[in-house]
Amino acid sequence: MPISRLKGALALTAAAALTLGLAACGDDAKPAADADGSASDKKITLYSGRSEKLIKPLLEKFTQQTGIAVEARYGNTAQMAAQLLEEGAKSPADLFFAQDAGALGAVNKKNLFAAVPSETLNKVPQSYRAKDGKWIGVTARSRVLVYNPALAPAADLPKSVFELTDPKWKGKIGVAPTNASFQAFVTAITVQHGEAKAREFLKGLKANEPQIRDGNGPILEEVDAGKIAVGLINHYYAGEIAKERGVAPESLKAKLHFFPNGDTGALVNVAGVGVLNRAVNDADVRTFLDYVLGTEAQKYFAEQTYEYPVVAGVAGPTNVPPLAELTAPPVDLNDLDGLQATIGLIKESGLTP
Repeated sequence: MPISRLKGALALTAAAALTLGLAACGDDAKPAADADGSASDKKITLYSGRSEKLIKPLLEKFTQQTGIAVEARYGNTAQMAAQLLEEGAKSPADLFFAQDAGALGAVNKKNLFAAVPSETLNKVPQSYRAKDGKWIGVTARSRVLVYNPALAPAADLPKSVFELTDPKWKGKIGVAPTNASFQAFVTAITVQHGEAKAREFLKGLKANEPQIRDGNGPILEEVDAGKIAVGLINHYYAGEIAKERGVAPESLKAKLHFFPNGDTGALVNVAGVGVLNRAVNDADVRTFLDYVLGTEAQKYFAEQTYEYPVVAGVAGPTNVPPLAELTAPPVDLNDLDGLQATIGLIKESGLTP
């Protein structure tokens, strides 16, 4: 499919991402220091679809330990992917840290990524990395249905995500159609069941007058407050919001429902990194890759952002089933690169302007 469709769909968000990215760089960042305390000129530029709140503490740890400064430019994953596609080979980015495999695949289709070194690539299972070795998963996350038992008793929950088009859920569902994780989930429907099924699902979802929100966090907050009965989100938001409140995830009124039997609603996706061609031989970039796949960073993601580690030997978050026990759909993450077509389907359905 021509990349022009993606550019057309995201022209405004690409411009917004540039503004966001430049603003996020800041003028008050202190220069990094080498281990002996002297100023360092080592620096990498990271385009991040992960939020600043989530990963800035980890980036700071990386700089403290390596002396390599990280100039991070933040926006949502679709925005940053669009910006990279606009900039092409002229992009100043060394790395793209995306929220999902679909965005990584979309950028990779334009041949903007270099191959990840094999010794780094082999740290991650094959199912969580690109077949051509040009992007690599850093953490895994499952799609779930968050629900409030007072409004949607566990016994009444759907066995499949496709049951959410039933009229009994009218006005009761929270969705974030501009979020990368929702877009990847819709792409997975197309991969697993065909475009007609994806279009039918989106049409049925729209007919049920869902509560449209900008992200997963607000959906969980409103389900927890009893304002929405159920919502489609990623699993880790329960842990993050509980942490912000200083309580255990189990104490939230909002609970997580993992769709069974390989349902598309239980898609397991990754947040991952691609290295831009210009940085293929950059030793500092290699150091960053090894760091985010190292034990310290993988533990950080499990304990602080409640995501699943993808490197063996690191325990996952305690408030959810182990990654190995999830019944994810048989969807190859490499096939989620049809971002442009998915954005078109979502827009066609009326879920986005």
